Amino acid sequence: MKERRRATETFRRWGIEPGYRAAGGAWVAAAPGSLRRVQRAMERREQAEATYRDVWVIDEGGTRSVGEPSELRCEDGTVTQVSSYLPRDLPLGYHELVGQETGGRTRVIVTPGQCFLPEDLFTWGFAVQLYAVRSKKSWGIGDLADLRALSRWSAKELGAGMLLINPLHASTPTVPQQPSPYYPSSRLYRNPLYIDVGGVPGAAALGGALGPLARKGTALSALPSIDRDAIFTLKMRALEKLFAKFKGSRSFDAYAKMEGEQLETYATFSALAEVHGPNWRSWPRAYRTPKSEMVKQFRRSRARRIRFHAWLQWLIDEQLARAGKEIPLVGDLAVGIDPGGADAWLWQDMFAEGMEVGAPPDEFNTLGQKWGLCPLNPSGLRAEGYEPFVRIVRSAMRHMGGIRLDHVMGLFRLFWIPSGKKPKNGVYVRYPALDLLGIVALESARERAYVIGEDLGTVEDEVRHELAYRKSLSYRVLWFESKPPETYPVKAVATVTTHDLPTIAGLWSGSDLATQKALGLAPNEKGTLAMRRSLAKLVGVAEDAPVEKVVLGTHAALARAPSVLVTATLDDALAAEQRPNMPGTIDEYPSWCVPLPLPLEQIMRERMPRDIARALGQRRKPFAEAKDIAGDESE
Repeated sequence: MKERRRATETFRRWGIEPGYRAAGGAWVAAAPGSLRRVQRAMERREQAEATYRDVWVIDEGGTRSVGEPSELRCEDGTVTQVSSYLPRDLPLGYHELVGQETGGRTRVIVTPGQCFLPEDLFTWGFAVQLYAVRSKKSWGIGDLADLRALSRWSAKELGAGMLLINPLHASTPTVPQQPSPYYPSSRLYRNPLYIDVGGVPGAAALGGALGPLARKGTALSALPSIDRDAIFTLKMRALEKLFAKFKGSRSFDAYAKMEGEQLETYATFSALAEVHGPNWRSWPRAYRTPKSEMVKQFRRSRARRIRFHAWLQWLIDEQLARAGKEIPLVGDLAVGIDPGGADAWLWQDMFAEGMEVGAPPDEFNTLGQKWGLCPLNPSGLRAEGYEPFVRIVRSAMRHMGGIRLDHVMGLFRLFWIPSGKKPKNGVYVRYPALDLLGIVALESARERAYVIGEDLGTVEDEVRHELAYRKSLSYRVLWFESKPPETYPVKAVATVTTHDLPTIAGLWSGSDLATQKALGLAPNEKGTLAMRRSLAKLVGVAEDAPVEKVVLGTHAALARAPSVLVTATLDDALAAEQRPNMPGTIDEYPSWCVPLPLPLEQIMRERMPRDIARALGQRRKPFAEAKDIAGDESE
């Protein structure tokens, strides 16, 4: 017994939890073998050299004692001598304290403590999977021109105040293309598949040469699912033709200068992946380290191709900025990355090799979830002054009016599953949540982007309290709530469903449950049928009511929520039965490849999106809360 207690104390010192409370309240003990594997994965990072001896994340106006006479180097270039305490008037930002005796470096991050939240925020908008929004000009996939058109229509014709989009993170530029936007090669950069080829500078002048490719591309929109491999091949051929005519521009030069070495390294990875394959761990050993001599030689010999990949990112940045001027976009930051992708190559000492991120079994996913994503190592993050996290958050907020943090509990703890094990064998690992939230608040204030924390699933009480204090909006999904929308909190996003859950039409028709059963996913049939009955009661319809009536009635009920944001999915607005993603499947279901049933031009003429917009647009801010939406009341 004493030996077990000592082992538990050791695991806790590493931030490794010996077990967890399931959604129903039962205690689930972690498997001893999994606990040991997780500890070994974390220990490997301890052997690497640290950039900083410590990191201090301090609220604005705070201070901290300094152990030795030091030089304080502020972000703006100001240098101050410090002997006892940090000055309380330090500006917001990232500073460095260097000990004059030891030379030790401490990163000092001064944060506002709370996220930016507009005082008058009270609106609605559609939630969309951009890849699914195909127009007549699309090359088989929704692109940034489609996003701009959808944004303009939502804002000017429907009166929406925001548009929530799926992650646009970069996939590795090879075939086969990764379909999941939540399994990115890089969270620092974005996916060239979303480039509107016709909107690239020089496209009009090259029209004849691009014509055959454009015709093949638009023909792909007639397919019942999104063929990313074919789209990628066509778009890359077209973009290569356009790049061959590119003579440079001041805008590109400014973008490349702003991104600096980070962009150069990402573009180098992309060029290497084209030669050696998508997984850097299987490359020749000489190329597995970004700073190796062979990689330097590769940069010199393939400079033109590396510039091409940097140019692609500039195009995305320009086109996304134009779309963001039509309506405040709310981006989505995935919780992890592909272990064989660009970010893992760039920061390979930062990630826990041999571990995957997932979720334990719960009511809706009885087998649990295993996402294949590689988690950041908490000790590695601190050793680098949280710099990888800073850059990831900053990139996600660029050109956005808000950001959704997927699986926000990952800032507090993540469910690590040793490779080769099932989700039930996973282990929770703690993260320095207060530090990470302080950084999110700092970047939010600088970008003036509000923050939404996707707090679904197994969530500890203190998580929601801390998020509320930080002015991060929580999530309320109708499918998960036992109380009516009128009871939802003010500082929240209210919605019916998510990309991982049934659409209204899929639930009401029974097709979603039938699909799960056919796929052998062990669905909670009793719970699903109960959810359908609850929906009928909420909407006030008979069990055989037409789906259009149910969809409109559901959103009329959702409109009664006092939450500052309410979203409706375009899937529901078109009564689509297929959900975007079916967790637990790989090839059995077309996850992330399901297009909307109508082209964008026809969607803009449909009645139901307009009726939903009318219902949500007529919401009235509750008087008791109207005076202080951005205040400090607890939920």
